[in-house]
Amino acid sequence: MKKIVIINGHPDKESFCHALHQSYKKGNQAKENEVMDIILADMEFNPNLAFGYRKRINLEPDMLEAWEKIKWADHIVWIYPTWWGTVPAILKGFIDRMFLPGFAYDYQEKSSFPKPLLKGKTSEIISTMDTPVWYYKLVYKNIGGRMLKKNVGAFCGIKNIRTTYLSVVKSSTPEKRKEWLSKVEKLVLK
Repeated sequence: MKKIVIINGHPDKESFCHALHQSYKKGNQAKENEVMDIILADMEFNPNLAFGYRKRINLEPDMLEAWEKIKWADHIVWIYPTWWGTVPAILKGFIDRMFLPGFAYDYQEKSSFPKPLLKGKTSEIISTMDTPVWYYKLVYKNIGGRMLKKNVGAFCGIKNIRTTYLSVVKSSTPEKRKEWLSKVEKLVLK
């Protein structure tokens, strides 16, 4: 049994990302994996890292609860729409405020490289977009996925095991969306 936390980065709870979230959760619970949710649209927090790392801002209760879920999890699932080639602002703000020195990594004396504090955890990305996937990877260089995999994940010790892009959402038919929901439900962590 795996412990999974789903981080839903879409600010609209009526979005297709929320339907994908439920499909992923349903598939993994059916295989007896434990699943917890972090739904950014439900949270109250300031996404602005107002002082950078110069001065620490206390985490709001919703952020503290989210941190406990991230610490608990073996596997982190990022579900979000790709906007302007990357994650929505609310998800970027969540990352800025949550993945902090002392939480997700530590600075090391006499080293340019941090000590990752989330080693042993895995992640996966499920993202919707209106850009064709081949174009996103070739022209945009997979900027949002790379940011989550490398700049956040690898930096903090998290290994990404899978990325699923669903595109083109804007012109998709109800049948295509049903197919995607079924595909995501089958993304079971073993």
